[in-house]
Order: sequence, then structure tokens, then C-alpha cells
Amino acid sequence: MGQYVEANGTRIWTESRGQGPDVLLIAGLSDPVEAWQAQLDGLSDRYRLIAFDNRGSGRTPLPDEPVSLATMADDAAEVLRALGGDGMQAHVLGFSGGSAIAQELALRHPEAVRSLVLMSTWARADAYFTAMGRFWRWMAAEAPDERAMLEAFFLWVYTPRAHADGTVKQIIDEALAFPYPQSPEAFQRQLETFTQHDTLDRLPAITAPTLVLAGERDITTPPRFGRVVADAIRGARFEVLEGEAHQPFQESPDMFNARVEAFWQEVESGTLPS
Repeated sequence: MGQYVEANGTRIWTESRGQGPDVLLIAGLSDPVEAWQAQLDGLSDRYRLIAFDNRGSGRTPLPDEPVSLATMADDAAEVLRALGGDGMQAHVLGFSGGSAIAQELALRHPEAVRSLVLMSTWARADAYFTAMGRFWRWMAAEAPDERAMLEAFFLWVYTPRAHADGTVKQIIDEALAFPYPQSPEAFQRQLETFTQHDTLDRLPAITAPTLVLAGERDITTPPRFGRVVADAIRGARFEVLEGEAHQPFQESPDMFNARVEAFWQEVESGTLPS
């Protein structure tokens, strides 16, 4: 069921589904709630899943003033409070730009984070990542139309098999039919916020049980980025998903859902190795 909540002076669109332990899903660059459809459908019989549109995505407006990752992390905490009250604690799953928000959430609001899953994550941009971001910014402004922009952008996002089997075409068709498209300006401003992400020196302060996942074939946030994050968080587990790229939660949802659920069950049962 979808609804708006007020957070930091912004109306944020949220969706909550299911019953059970609370899970907060934090999407990445450009993605609205609908990016998590396979998780909302596949896990809501066992968990209460909360997803929301970040500032500048989907139904949530982009304010005129600059947006920081700290503000977006505070948004996530406000969403939890609005839907669960003070003291609510959730398993937090952040993907790509959403994993940057999730790191900040765990640092700024540790009381709200039961556990942390970071998919396609990084701690600090390197020269390649920064150059890639500059190209994406140019591409958003100069692509001849939205379809051409998505076709180019998704070369960094999905596996060759997803391009070959029609998955990428279906995702593009759905994105073009979506009634709340992201403007090029919003894409660029979100991108600028995410590329400024830098928690490398602060990650040791995260105390929540953490699972870091990386796609073996991810060229946007390759496994070496995730390894750095996992090494900096005490007790964090690091796993590489064989044959996967940047968004396995969409390409291989059954495998992905089973993996994160196994981690959550370990956390809930108290059997996670220390």
C-alpha cells in the first residue's frame, strides 16, 4: 500500500507490504519503489517490506536546494519513524546509490539498523568511477531521447545475457511507460550526490551485522569496491555473486532473495558468527 510521509520538509512516497520482521529497501540512482518489485512480491509473505522513492526519483520531488547523502539518510530514518514509530529497527538493504545512503543511515542512526546488506557498494570514488560519473552526466543531457539514454546507461548495469534475452528491453519499455519519469536534471543531481560519497574513514564505526554483496561482472561497482567496504566494517561478510552484474536483485531475484533472507535469518536467530 502506497502513501506519502513527511520527512525533512519533503513529501516522500513510500510503499509498505507484508508482515514479519521489518526490512527497509533503499534504491539507487534514478530507481523508484518499483525497482524492488521482485522483492516486494517474493519476500512479503515473511517480512514487512518498506520501500520509498528517494528525493528526485519517482513520486518524490527534488528540492531546489542541494541534497546531501546525510539528508537522504535522515529521510530514510524519518520513513522508518513515520511507518513504525520511534524505536523501530529494520534490516536495511541498500543497492548502489542506496547502499551509500544505507552506510550513512547506519552511521547517523545506528539505533534504526538491525542489520545491513550492501549490494553493489563502494566507500570512496576512484578515478575510473569519477570519470564514469562525468560521462553519465553528459549522456543524460546529450542523448537524443530517453530510450537512447537508457539503452546506453544500461550497458553499465545489466549482464550481456539480460541484453540478449530481452530483459533489458522489457525494463526499458516499462521505464518509458512509467508515469513519473525522472528528469535529466534530477538524474544529474542525484548522480552528483552519490559520486561525492566517502565513508572510507568512518566505516569502522558501523556496528550492525553487515553483508556486502558484489556482482562478479559488475563494471560500475566491481567486487574490489565491495571488498574495501567489507574490510573496513568489523565482522562484515563479503560475497561475490558469480555471473552477476550490478543489479542481481532484478536479474536473478530468486537467488538474491534467498541469499539475503538467509542472512536475515541468521541475524534474527542470533547464529551469525561474531
